[in-house]
Amino acid sequence: MIYPLLPAFLVSLGAGAEALGWVEGIAEATSAFVKTWSGRVSDRAPSRKPFVILGYAVATLVRPLLALAQAPWQVVLVRATDRFGKGVRSAPRDAMVANAVSASQRGHAYGFHQMMDNLGAVLGPVLAFALARGFGLSPRAIFSFALVPGLLALATVIFGVKEPRREGVTSRAGVAAPPAAPRESIPPPVRNYLSVVAIFTLGASADSFLLLRMLDLGLPPAWTPIAWLTLNASKAATNIPGGRLSDRFGRKKTLALAWIVYGVAYALFPMTRSLALTWAILVGYGAYYGLAEGGEKAILADLAPRDQRGRSFGLLHGVTGLVVLPANALFGFLYGRDPRYAFGASAAFALSAALLLALTGSDGTTRNAPRS
Repeated sequence: MIYPLLPAFLVSLGAGAEALGWVEGIAEATSAFVKTWSGRVSDRAPSRKPFVILGYAVATLVRPLLALAQAPWQVVLVRATDRFGKGVRSAPRDAMVANAVSASQRGHAYGFHQMMDNLGAVLGPVLAFALARGFGLSPRAIFSFALVPGLLALATVIFGVKEPRREGVTSRAGVAAPPAAPRESIPPPVRNYLSVVAIFTLGASADSFLLLRMLDLGLPPAWTPIAWLTLNASKAATNIPGGRLSDRFGRKKTLALAWIVYGVAYALFPMTRSLALTWAILVGYGAYYGLAEGGEKAILADLAPRDQRGRSFGLLHGVTGLVVLPANALFGFLYGRDPRYAFGASAAFALSAALLLALTGSDGTTRNAPRS
């Protein structure tokens, strides 16, 4: 509900592309720092579920505060706190998923998770559009209303999510707990993979810039939730096929293809002044997420030792989040000069990363994956 309204809301506060870059960059950097910590700590905790509950609670309670923002720096503060909540929950949640399914189904499982996430990102803009166009509510009123689905999500986590039993020693409370995670360094295959992901992320700017591009081409602000809806519908429609593709034909091949789709789409975005054609490219760009989101995490689950999965997922989120800060700041700076420079740089990073991924490591297919 909130995210597609942010670009126009920032413009109403007197901010532009560079401010949007800093908002998204600082928010994701905050999230990255916390993800690295929460993943490592969750490896040593008797249960990962409390981290997930805390993360969703923080995000749910802080997001509606955007309704009170009067300056861009206040938007930065709210978004950073929101991303703090995401940072607390993400790595422990991803490790829970890895431990709950077999290696041969990890791509499908992560694809299913992302499909449900993107389905929520379809329904949210529909509701935001209905509130804006049907009831004439302002963005501030819609931000306040976002508390309701947030509370429903939090209740689902608390009462509906069951954590798989974790192998290990027994804690003082009699609850099975894993032994302390070893302190040895992350295995070289994990480090190499994270390095390639970091190169791709240098060109991976926030999708809110795509909405800003459409606003520049004449999209009415009230229609930005619908544009956001179509992007997330494309993601949701391709998440499960993309995850299954990574399980069957190889995770590395599928992820490299996803990054090529990203690079081609970004190369095309500044080449047209047609809003309709730009919207069509946006829908095609959604296939990048469908191909990437399941396989990207499944590769890491395959490469990381079981007792270092929380830490490894924390590093994945941490690396991508920290690199997103300069990536968004650079994209915003270049976009303010000429959108062609910004989109061209992002396309170059994506295609370079796809080439490097094809040249490094094992294929990551399920026949080579560890069974634990």
